[in-house]
Amino acid sequence: MHTISLCMIVKNEEDVLEGCLKSIHDLVDEIVILDTGSTDRTKEIAGKFTERVYDFEWIDDFSAARNAAFAKAEKDFILWLDADDVLLEADREKFRQVKETLDDTVDAVSMYYHTAFDEYGNPTFKFRRNRIVKRANQFKWHGPVHEYLEVGGNIIQSDIAVTHRKHQKENLEASSGRNLKIYENRLKKGETFTPRDLFYYANELKDHGTYQKAILYYDEFLATRKGWVEDEIRACIYMADCYRNLYSPHKEREALARSIQYDVPRPEVSCRFGDYYKNNNQFKKAAIWYELALRKDTDDDHGFNLAMYSTWYPHLQLCVCHWQLGDLERAAEHNALAKTYRPDDPRVIYNEKIFKELDTKKS
Repeated sequence: MHTISLCMIVKNEEDVLEGCLKSIHDLVDEIVILDTGSTDRTKEIAGKFTERVYDFEWIDDFSAARNAAFAKAEKDFILWLDADDVLLEADREKFRQVKETLDDTVDAVSMYYHTAFDEYGNPTFKFRRNRIVKRANQFKWHGPVHEYLEVGGNIIQSDIAVTHRKHQKENLEASSGRNLKIYENRLKKGETFTPRDLFYYANELKDHGTYQKAILYYDEFLATRKGWVEDEIRACIYMADCYRNLYSPHKEREALARSIQYDVPRPEVSCRFGDYYKNNNQFKKAAIWYELALRKDTDDDHGFNLAMYSTWYPHLQLCVCHWQLGDLERAAEHNALAKTYRPDDPRVIYNEKIFKELDTKKS
């Protein structure tokens, strides 16, 4: 059986690191941890699981840190995780099975990344990331912020999911503007941004409420025509978010429509157009867009997937549309379909109560 090194970079992760390592330590053959300046018990906790804990001087460059961690790996393959990632029990078993099948023909293994969840614990936002790579290929990380691992060759698309558990530290870093400061310091130095830099810098600006400036950088990113298609689509959607926050609904719709030039409408885009028509009492037009959202290509899972927009949400809105159009049977059908995803949703329960009362009156 081929061996795996787990490589991580950490800083002040005492609240989550032990949970991460407990979920994976017995599935890997080596653990390498680079600490970038912790002032809490992070290194002590890491030491419970491995002797290979190293200090790394932080230089505002995530790729530099990750590449340094990879350079210390000694096993056949390298797995990377963040400290607030875990493998749930079902995914631990899938990981064990994938490990048994690794051979020299495999260059990388991609896994799902679940980063947001509803109140029932179901993932609401997921996408794929290359998680295991062959060490001999010497794949490198690129980008000081929002770094990516450049991978090629034979990539296995596994159904393993890494579950991301957000915690207080992540919220503090976001509010502190750490990533935004790194980008702005790079601009001050006169660095030329790649298309990926432009996209993620615009995201940071949006997240910090600098909407007009974010729109400018989304435009600049899209003008390069060199971005990943999923990032181009997200740029249009995020630009629409900016216009919404600037109370410019016409520009918001223009930005959403702009996304369609890159691919068929994403379910989120379809639902937002549906919402526009529904809010303007144009229920036939709204229904067309919600139906389109439900026609998502389920075989295409390489991009970002916000599950609500292709599952319960359009069904719930179609219930409203068909009610307003006088088709109570179809309205009830869509409410029932929404219930399969959200059985305790108060809106679904209320609608169901109304339909039962109507059935009682009819009988």
